[in-house]
Amino acid sequence: MAALRSKLRFITTLNHHHHRRYSSASILNPDSKSPLSSKEKSRVALTLLKSETDPQRILDICRAAALTPATHLDRIAYSKAIYKLKDLNHFSGIRSFLQESTTRSDLKSERFISHFIVLYGQAGLVDEAMRTFEQMEKMGIQRTEKTLNSLLFACVLAKDYAEMKRVFVEFPKKYGFVPDLDTYNVVIKGFCESGSASSVYSILDEMSRKNVKPNTETFGNCISGFYKEERYEDVGKMLEMMKEYNMAPGISTYNIRIQSLCKLKKSGEAKALLEGILSRGLKANRVTYGHLILGFCREGNLEEAKSMFQKMVNSGLQPDAECYFTLVYYLCQGRDFEAALKIYKRCLAAGWVPNFSTMKSLVEGLASISKVADAREVIAQVKEKISKNVEKWDEIEEALPK
Repeated sequence: MAALRSKLRFITTLNHHHHRRYSSASILNPDSKSPLSSKEKSRVALTLLKSETDPQRILDICRAAALTPATHLDRIAYSKAIYKLKDLNHFSGIRSFLQESTTRSDLKSERFISHFIVLYGQAGLVDEAMRTFEQMEKMGIQRTEKTLNSLLFACVLAKDYAEMKRVFVEFPKKYGFVPDLDTYNVVIKGFCESGSASSVYSILDEMSRKNVKPNTETFGNCISGFYKEERYEDVGKMLEMMKEYNMAPGISTYNIRIQSLCKLKKSGEAKALLEGILSRGLKANRVTYGHLILGFCREGNLEEAKSMFQKMVNSGLQPDAECYFTLVYYLCQGRDFEAALKIYKRCLAAGWVPNFSTMKSLVEGLASISKVADAREVIAQVKEKISKNVEKWDEIEEALPK
């Protein structure tokens, strides 16, 4: 069987054009003879990529869908595929797929090549990102500040901060680029992520000299970096600097502060900050509550997490899937299975189901507190909603007390 698979893979590699046609028919649309539109192909590809773990099939799905970074859906699919292949350590697949993409005649533009440079960064392949940047001239594509910013961002994604610094210092002179706001924002993000937040002061000075006005993203990155290093005085300085630029901190800035405090296990302080902004008439959003719910869950304060969830719902805000998944997972960890069941039901009504391991712990938890009927009902719902793992669910159900 393995030999046959190997032979088939060899044949499909030899006949790439036929392989792509075959993939489109068999992988994306096995049950229908009518062709899919490009948008339908992208949707199906994204759905398949979410659960696929075979690197060759991940590549086949992407090729069958003929992805292009022109659409939001395809950009998500590209990103999902690259992260999956990286997790599977299939770097040769990433290289071949992105090299194919950069040589496609319909994708030869600065916009698309810049996107592939970022994808190399996601994969941690900075050398390939650099090579692609350098080959653009041979491709007949002009490089601008947009490409420079993509290369800097690729370095940040790959956590290669030394290379980011080198590119930032050398490339504007070498290629005649004039750093813009995006350039500075990416570099500030890199310094803050790498634990060198104090470097932002020299960047802000340079921006001032070159008349590049910072925006809320600039200060958001700085604030996040200083919180990470627990330099609260510098957080205060950034907030003062925002005033100098006539910027009133909006909910996005407060969300950064709340998330930063929660990451430092200071969710109580983050909650006090929320109460302060609410008393001043600023409206929180679901992101605000999501950070606090995760923060309290991580600190083991499930009562406060449940209370935050209730406040969120009472404010008329609709929780997102991640918020539900977080609560169900941590409530199961804390053995509060009845509360977890209630949240799961709301989650299901919104059209989402947490992952297999979370649902398994909920089912087994319900059985452990003599709620076997509820456990069986949950299994039936999950099997109806998700066709995967049906056999595993049958085994779990079989093991439940009769």
